[in-house]
Amino acid sequence: MTVHPSLQTYAEAWTHSIEAISELVTPLVEGEWNRRTPCPGWSVRDIVSHLIGMECEMLGDPRPIHSLPRDLYHVTSEFARYMEMQVDVRRHHTAPEMTSELEYTIIRRQRQLRNETRSPDTMVRAPLGAEQTLELALRMRAFDTWVHEQDLRTTFRRPGNLDSPGALVTRDVLVQGLPKVVAKDAGAPANSAVVFDVHGPVEFMRTVRVDADGRGTVDGTPSLGPLATIGLDWETYVRLACGRVRYEAVADQVKVDGDQALADAILRNFAVTP
Repeated sequence: MTVHPSLQTYAEAWTHSIEAISELVTPLVEGEWNRRTPCPGWSVRDIVSHLIGMECEMLGDPRPIHSLPRDLYHVTSEFARYMEMQVDVRRHHTAPEMTSELEYTIIRRQRQLRNETRSPDTMVRAPLGAEQTLELALRMRAFDTWVHEQDLRTTFRRPGNLDSPGALVTRDVLVQGLPKVVAKDAGAPANSAVVFDVHGPVEFMRTVRVDADGRGTVDGTPSLGPLATIGLDWETYVRLACGRVRYEAVADQVKVDGDQALADAILRNFAVTP
């Protein structure tokens, strides 16, 4: 789709997930668009509105001029407020309006990706008026779209694509958040290690090492004497890391060897998405 291999991976992952989402929502009747999803505060319509809005921003479209209601309990930060704008402006759109705008946005974005000639390190628009590299932008769109695909699949009890290209992008994005969770949020002691053993459709093992200064790093080599080993399935890992469920609700699906108190602290601070 593009001339840059590093962008192609993310473009293909995004395409796979956004087309799956389109297939999921196109047959929905009006009332089903109001169904609650695992994404806090958002309905099916809200998730699709968010995806449309973010892709329109990648296309360079101007952001809507819109005043948010004051009673949106899930909007607790400037980042959330930024994200909510594209959502709230579409809250009264009908099912045909939603599906037609989604389809049109997908066509426009796929054309843009096919014709993409910019280098991966080109700086592009990011939320809150910031900038990011094109490669990071496409990576985060692939990640975000796959996670929301899973939100919709959970809502309609249509599991699938847990090992798709977007799932592998999501694994890499979420693993990057582990050092902060272990070293800073859970306060793992200096010169310690914690192992994560994930099984299921996506399998991997990662070790977070905390150095003498309390800084965490993550790698794929095993630790001979970890303070704790946390074993869980891929779907539970995603739900915890994306803030879709609390640890207490899935504790029976997590196996801990070693320091239980440290593992509990890690799993209660596991969400890495804003």
